[in-house]
Amino acid sequence: MMAYHKKEAVIDIHHVTAYCGTTCVFRDLSLTVQEGCSTAVLGPNGSGKTTLLKLLSRDIYPVVVPDSHILIFGRERWNVWDLRVRLGIVSHELQQNYLPDVHGINVILSGIYASIDIWQNQQFSKDDLKKAEAVMEELGIGALKYRAFGSMSTGQQRRFLLGRALISDPDALLLDEPTTGLDLSATFHYLETLRMLMRSGKTVMLVTHHLHEIPPEIERVVLIKNGSIVSDGNKAEVLTSESLSGLFDYPLQVMTVNGYYQVLPALGSNQLP
Repeated sequence: MMAYHKKEAVIDIHHVTAYCGTTCVFRDLSLTVQEGCSTAVLGPNGSGKTTLLKLLSRDIYPVVVPDSHILIFGRERWNVWDLRVRLGIVSHELQQNYLPDVHGINVILSGIYASIDIWQNQQFSKDDLKKAEAVMEELGIGALKYRAFGSMSTGQQRRFLLGRALISDPDALLLDEPTTGLDLSATFHYLETLRMLMRSGKTVMLVTHHLHEIPPEIERVVLIKNGSIVSDGNKAEVLTSESLSGLFDYPLQVMTVNGYYQVLPALGSNQLP
């Protein structure tokens, strides 16, 4: 009899209540992302996307109530540094907070310890250095290895942070609005890199409010609004003009080209944004 590999749940959120400060953002939230099922979470500002990211990165924790949990790779308790090696995180907040004087190669190497910059007590082998060089070449940033992070363009910084996440060969990637601030060329170069990673088997969870950030390889989309999941399913069934008009409270028309989705104001709409 042939043995089948049972895919692991990368993320299993079950009946979770969570606060941001004194505001209850989620009440009874449930969401599961299986290994190999790259997923986009789409929602307007204020929908709870940032709180979701903070829950998954263990920057905040849910309210402890019966029959409620957040399991990441099947575990509820993690050493945060171990988790951040296995779940590669690239966020706008990380980019803003990264030290501006750090050389590019140190940004990549810091991913081995999930630290900001590298420190004297951290040891790096020849294999680590070779891996860092290989990651930079793969991402097209090898020539910037000694460039200060703060002097790079937004797109270059984003590639280095992606390389920082990839150097430990994480099981999954968690991406927060990955193309925000990038011009068209940088945006589509970055998306091509993500497409390559997904085609090679990497599980990606992308959290965004930009429809154009969802690569063709992502087939599952979750719509979130006011701290609740309002739709979850196949991309073609979820990303409709009707559903997105309701999500963003504005009449919208969805278009698709070559597997990418884009949105325009609905024809005949005379409402002001």
